[in-house]
Amino acid sequence: MNILLKAATIIDPESEFHNTTQDVLIENGVITKIASSITNSKKYQEITLDKLHISRGWFDSSVCFGEPGYEERETIANGLKTAASSGFTAVGLNPNTHPVIDTSSDIAFVVSKAKNHAVNLVPLGALTTKSEGKDLAELFDMHSAGAVAFYDYKKAVSNPNLLKIALQYASNFDGLVCSFPQEDQIAGQGVMNENETSTRLGLKGNPALAEALHVSRDLFILEYTGGKLHIPTVSTKAALDRIREAKKKKLDVSCSVAIHNLYFTDKSLADYNTNFKVLPPLRTRTDVEALIEGLKDGTIDMVTSDHNPMDIEQKKIEFDHAAYGTLGLESAFGALQKLLTLNKSIQLLTSGKARFGLKNSPIAVGNKADITLFNPDYKYTFTKGNILSKSKNAIFENETLKGQVYGIISNSTLSLNKK
Repeated sequence: MNILLKAATIIDPESEFHNTTQDVLIENGVITKIASSITNSKKYQEITLDKLHISRGWFDSSVCFGEPGYEERETIANGLKTAASSGFTAVGLNPNTHPVIDTSSDIAFVVSKAKNHAVNLVPLGALTTKSEGKDLAELFDMHSAGAVAFYDYKKAVSNPNLLKIALQYASNFDGLVCSFPQEDQIAGQGVMNENETSTRLGLKGNPALAEALHVSRDLFILEYTGGKLHIPTVSTKAALDRIREAKKKKLDVSCSVAIHNLYFTDKSLADYNTNFKVLPPLRTRTDVEALIEGLKDGTIDMVTSDHNPMDIEQKKIEFDHAAYGTLGLESAFGALQKLLTLNKSIQLLTSGKARFGLKNSPIAVGNKADITLFNPDYKYTFTKGNILSKSKNAIFENETLKGQVYGIISNSTLSLNKK
């Protein structure tokens, strides 16, 4: 793959060309020259786009594609195509499949399905067998097969001794253990945040206490055991405060936040739209403001789209019975840019790589091209026409967003969106 990018503004604080507009020459998938003007003497494919900006390739630590078992929701092939069109050069695939991804052969299967694609699919293996929370899964074998972390997707580790053993065992091979932040006995049958809004709507509440209590427990265990802990999709100020304290103690803990939990509050549920039924639930304005502050001060390490396609049969029913989840890849960049600066948005879209063991190389001569191409200023209304997934459960439908993705360059492949 040989390409010449013309007049591209580089957004990469670790690159000497940060915030400058340059031509970038890529030969055989490697950046060979960066300069203010490069003559295309070898007649390579030339890319010239309106307000072209480039950054390191983006990473999403939490996506679901359904396959194997739930192909009616999404397939790996179309999911990777959606990720590429949304600017992501790598995605962490959750094990909420049927069967659950809990063995080395399961890891090998999903990795093989993503071969020769521009997007790197990095699988998360289940923490426990069948994600049932009873016995540890084959963590080391899955790690050897390519699993980058272990997570029972959206299922809390209710047995504290199981988490203790998982952290101790995984530390033998520097494994990353993920623990969903919810105390199920407190959350009960709650389907939205518990406060006056849930009372007014007549829906059962899931209180912030359920998250903070579980996070506190996990951090106490981490302090005892050591190891590496990742807390996905934090949603409350109370939980975030505890993570901030743990980081001051130098505990090896990281956390993420779902972009929709930064953008919407529980008041968005007023018309019972099931696209807004997500887990953890949308919280209060106070929580949202605390999360954004957590992004700015570094307490939150990364953002995720928490992309979770659900077919219409799972969503177009009564709110109490509808499945949790929303699409997120297609809207991630445009929503994030409504909340944060461009530089901060790009940092958060790339910072998760190191935590999950992925290379995060600066845009520099000699490095492989792992690049996202975008226009940060383009404004548009997100509609069904912007949905690339097989399912259509998009929480951001009809929202005005900011930022257009042109495509990616990764694995010696150019994946450019059609104009």
